Amino acid sequence: MNLLGAAFPLVSLVNRPVTATVKYSTGYRMGPGARQVPEYATVEGVRVDVQPLSSSDLKLLDGLNIQGVQRAIYMYGDTQGVDRPASKGGDLIVIGADTWKVVAVLETWANWCKVGVTKQMDTP
Repeated sequence: MNLLGAAFPLVSLVNRPVTATVKYSTGYRMGPGARQVPEYATVEGVRVDVQPLSSSDLKLLDGLNIQGVQRAIYMYGDTQGVDRPASKGGDLIVIGADTWKVVAVLETWANWCKVGVTKQMDTP
């Protein structure tokens, strides 16, 4: 059952979805001075629903000691946070001029996910 598909039209009446660019982390390459330079596979035109975090989501992120502007994003697909064993640094979601980094996967299903994101200071 596609719960997001059922809820998305109703939520859209109150909170319109926005179009975003998702940058899926593919790892990194070594740059000048042996510095790690992140690499991404970019997908444009992804519709996302940005919402405030629930109290239970806030508790989870508080336990991770992450500070800054945070939101929850619902979207079709599978976005991931940091995956150290796979050498991936976390996916990015770009909405307008703002870049948001996936810091926690709050829910994941067969065809959609809910992720916790933190606003980044600059665009990588």
